[in-house]
Amino acid sequence: MTDFASFHDVRFPTAVAFGATGGPERRNEIVQMMSGRERRNTRFAQSRRHFDAGTGLRSLDDLHDVLAFFEARRGSLHAFRFRDPLDWKSCRPEGTPTALDQALGTGDGATRRFTLAKTYGEGADAYRRTIAKPVVATLKVAVDGVEKASPADFNFDGATAEIVFTVGATPAADALVTAGYEFDVPVRFDTERIAVSVSSFKAGQIPSIPLIEVAP
Repeated sequence: MTDFASFHDVRFPTAVAFGATGGPERRNEIVQMMSGRERRNTRFAQSRRHFDAGTGLRSLDDLHDVLAFFEARRGSLHAFRFRDPLDWKSCRPEGTPTALDQALGTGDGATRRFTLAKTYGEGADAYRRTIAKPVVATLKVAVDGVEKASPADFNFDGATAEIVFTVGATPAADALVTAGYEFDVPVRFDTERIAVSVSSFKAGQIPSIPLIEVAP
């Protein structure tokens, strides 16, 4: 019987994830002109993250947990949550998220939905990344600096990655909507098999366990 690909709302073993290596990938096309100048175009509107969880393995128990997780996801079939060891908060790595961390938009008195996002950089060159898998229990939202309550004032729509305000809490015109949170990256295994032997693992030869970010 065929399993259809889906998202499993479970997190890859966190202890292993925090030893993983990886980060964002960009795809750009660079063409050198006869004049020596370059023409550069981006192929990805959003960056895509790659990780190798093999570097996070510290014990046979870790390896056992990852193998069990791999089997439960049917290898690369089902996506899941992954905690990026460097970038998993709306604030700096050693900070504590607050409702004022990230600007989501400005109210107009009618709009109730605001995409959850994290901004990298400043000004016209800033990159705005959609955050589709926040840890909902950590999500804090404010309007013009006043923190709101969930579910009385807002909820999170996981299907659209949006903060949804209740009718009575719709942000007023020109009111700044901000948010803070912890979040995970939706990924899948980027391999069809995990090959390892106990003797080689004990000798320090770590298997490669590639993961790749997917669209939520």
